[in-house]
Amino acid sequence: MSEKWIIDRETNLVLGHASGRRFRLPRMSRLSYLMALYQENFQKLTHWFDVRHLPVGVHWSMPEFGLDVRVEVIEQHAYTTELVLSYDLRDPDSGQLDPSANIRVYHDTQQVEVTHCYAGRGWQDVIGMTPPSEMLYAHRLQMNIFLSKWLEFLASQGHGQTAHWASDEDRQKIFK
Repeated sequence: MSEKWIIDRETNLVLGHASGRRFRLPRMSRLSYLMALYQENFQKLTHWFDVRHLPVGVHWSMPEFGLDVRVEVIEQHAYTTELVLSYDLRDPDSGQLDPSANIRVYHDTQQVEVTHCYAGRGWQDVIGMTPPSEMLYAHRLQMNIFLSKWLEFLASQGHGQTAHWASDEDRQKIFK
């Protein structure tokens, strides 16, 4: 006698049994969700370019069409890389690159974390100097979702392995 399972056609998840037995899918904790997002961002970023082998300095991803993206490698260590991802646009009030994301790449755990980002205003303006932990978690989640969506958008614009990569000096020569 064959089993009759109820399967969600879109997700292919087993929802229950024809006899009426229902299954509870495991729920992710908030921390698990954030860690999964860190791993997803690692996959997207490392598919875009090889973070580990970029030397310290400013590099540019220049697609055929669209805005160039600035990748500034701040520090390169055995297990981590710190970088800033931005366009070459400046906020007229503060003079900071806008938008920009400060990113820490953990090579050993294959995770990417946005430590802070600037999109019109700094984190202090958004959550204050001493935010409660719930607000801090929500802000971290929001920043990392922003990075995930931004990386998807950049890939759709031709950035990444298919784009022309140039150092800061080479790009300045092109635009002189």
